[in-house]
Amino acid sequence: MTVTPDRPTPNAAADTTRPTIIDRFVTANREYAVTFRDGGMDARPVQKIAVVACMDARLDLFAALGLELGDAHVIRNAGGVVTDDTIRSLTISQRALGTRSIALIHHTGCGLLGLTEDFRRELELEVGQRPQWAVEAFVDLDGDVRQSMQRVRTSPFLLHTDDVRGFVFDVHTGLLREIA
Repeated sequence: MTVTPDRPTPNAAADTTRPTIIDRFVTANREYAVTFRDGGMDARPVQKIAVVACMDARLDLFAALGLELGDAHVIRNAGGVVTDDTIRSLTISQRALGTRSIALIHHTGCGLLGLTEDFRRELELEVGQRPQWAVEAFVDLDGDVRQSMQRVRTSPFLLHTDDVRGFVFDVHTGLLREIA
């Protein structure tokens, strides 16, 4: 495959002596729940905004955008691209939960930059089934932000497309650069 992270071999014996990362999540959640207090928040974002961004672990959107819990809907996927499922989430966010603004955030050093649809073909050869989804890779970061903004602005399902803005987040400086 074009990009394949290290992964265990299917026949490797599981190491049951060490907790997995998910085991650590469960432990952390139990500790969190001890002091958790329901703040009575509504599912509707206080700031009436939805943010679509890449799933890249280097993006701390709440810190970078000055958001607090309950302020925004945050929709993340590989590349932060606007797909049918993104439109689905945005439609629910607007029509059922009151958001009015949409911020689209791509970033420098994205794993989709330079990836191609060959990834899908190689995956099909490996597993024997063609993925139903497109990779949505891109070579022009700014151009893909513009394409994502256009997909949002032309969707018949979205009520509010007048406040849609796109950005590129620089993973080295932490700064947003707006795309016109």
